[in-house]
Amino acid sequence: MAEAYIVGAVRTPVGTRKGALAAVHPADLGAHVLKELVRRTGVDAAAVEDVIMGCVSQVGPQALDLARTAWLSAGLPETTAGVTIDRQCGSSQQAVHFAAQGVMSGTQDLVVAAGVENMGMVPMGANARFAVDNDIPVYGEGWTERYGAQEISQFRGAQLMCEKWGYKRADLEEYALESHRRAAEARDGGRFDKEIAPLAGVARDEGVRPDTSLEKMAGLRPLREGWAITAAVASQISVGASALLIASERAVAGHGLTPLARIVQLSLVGDDPVYMLTAPIPATRIALEKSGLGIDDIDVTEINEAFAPVPLAWIEETGADPARVNPNGGAIALGHPLGATGAVLMTKLVHELHRTGGRYGLQTMCEGGGQANVTVIERV
Repeated sequence: MAEAYIVGAVRTPVGTRKGALAAVHPADLGAHVLKELVRRTGVDAAAVEDVIMGCVSQVGPQALDLARTAWLSAGLPETTAGVTIDRQCGSSQQAVHFAAQGVMSGTQDLVVAAGVENMGMVPMGANARFAVDNDIPVYGEGWTERYGAQEISQFRGAQLMCEKWGYKRADLEEYALESHRRAAEARDGGRFDKEIAPLAGVARDEGVRPDTSLEKMAGLRPLREGWAITAAVASQISVGASALLIASERAVAGHGLTPLARIVQLSLVGDDPVYMLTAPIPATRIALEKSGLGIDDIDVTEINEAFAPVPLAWIEETGADPARVNPNGGAIALGHPLGATGAVLMTKLVHELHRTGGRYGLQTMCEGGGQANVTVIERV
């Protein structure tokens, strides 16, 4: 099988839903990172065969095949196609998988994997409002027959995880505080500078709260009475975009590109859709088994902090060294622009491996429907 390489990885700062990036049209968010990816890699844009872009709420300004409109909005060649995909929070990680699979199959040589989400302009769940507004059930009869009329949501899933693994509110808040501490240290220390393409006067991630504390977190109300989940231990509603260029060995040589990482393993697993957030655990086991690696071989892990119990349970079940997991903070501090997050995490992972000299990196995240992607890469 042919090899697939990451030869470029760039992202916007992750903005807050009321920050400066919230006024930027999603197509322009995407266009910004696409133009910067082409500039940084020096690739002939006309040689790019496809743009695969993750976006979750594909409605309004995020409708009409955002991948294609973002590429054209960037002023890039009309000959390059684009497709927009939705695997919920893992949408742009799946974009990386599809791009790599196209290259590894030998049918493509240069593919962009990207993600965009402006949650300030298009609220989470906006594309499901059609059903609600027209008195149509979001789930059909077959689903209800199988799972009943119980609530299906990421919020309930996070609470169910707390109950299953025995996490108390204090456990979650301590994890969240550490996420902010690591993120503030990384941001203020310039660790993200090389991977970020500033936009709209913003050059740094906006969501980090270096002045937060356990006392401040303790003052927040839980999402529901008796729950351990509060806003402090959940990912932030955000705005952002990211893009990576995936290339074959032939393209690397022919276009004079510089590989940053080699794709080692691509895995995908489904798990309980009611718990929703647990699939990274079995998905990681499968990915490590298929790659022939152990958890101690992984130098850096990026796991999306949708809610604090997700990484806590993953660390507990895999035996990973907590110091190697989200070493520069995660979505609790840095934000979670849904369809963009997969590409953002991969961009962070690639750059962190090069900063530290680590060899193997692993990325995973929970996804709606009880799914998870796992990607293993090797620094080049």
